[in-house]
Amino acid sequence: MTHAKLKAGEVAGTYHVTSPVTENDIITMAKRFARRKLAKGRKITQPSQAFEHLQLLLQDYEHDVFSVLFLDSQHRVIRFEELLRGTIDAASVYPREVLKAALTYDAAAVILVHNHPSGDPEPSEADRRIIDRLKEALGLMDIRVIDHVVVGSDGCKSFSEMGYL
Repeated sequence: MTHAKLKAGEVAGTYHVTSPVTENDIITMAKRFARRKLAKGRKITQPSQAFEHLQLLLQDYEHDVFSVLFLDSQHRVIRFEELLRGTIDAASVYPREVLKAALTYDAAAVILVHNHPSGDPEPSEADRRIIDRLKEALGLMDIRVIDHVVVGSDGCKSFSEMGYL
C-alpha cells in the first residue's frame, strides 16, 4: 500500500511510519487495508474471514448502508460494493437492484452486509424478512446467498452462524 507517511518494511506486510500520523491517518490507512483484503481475486472460504474488514468499513456510518460482496463460483471476490444508503435506522433494499448488480458482475454467490448505526449488530425481524426475499430472488438465478452480516460497533452477527440461512 502506498501512503505518504508509510514506507514498506523488509518483511511483506510490514511498514515503517516515516512521519507523525494522526488518528484520522490511522483510520484512513486501516480502511485502505480493509478494502485491499476485500479486493478482486481474494478467496473467502469462511464469511468470518471478512468480518473484521467489513466492520472497519461500515461501523462508523451514521445511516444504514447495504453492501454486497460479490463472489465467483470459487468464492473469490469479484467486487465489494456499497449498494444502497438509507436513513439513520432503515435502508430500503430492493431485491431487483441486488439481483441486477449480481448479474452485472456475473456473481455465483454473494455475502450481503449492512450496518446498524446504533452499534448493536443484533438482526431485526425486518432484516430477516428482507434476507428471505433476497435469497428467494437471487436463488431464481442460481446465485447463492452465503451469508448476511450485520455490522455494528459492538461486532458482527452472521445469519449463517445464527442458523437463519
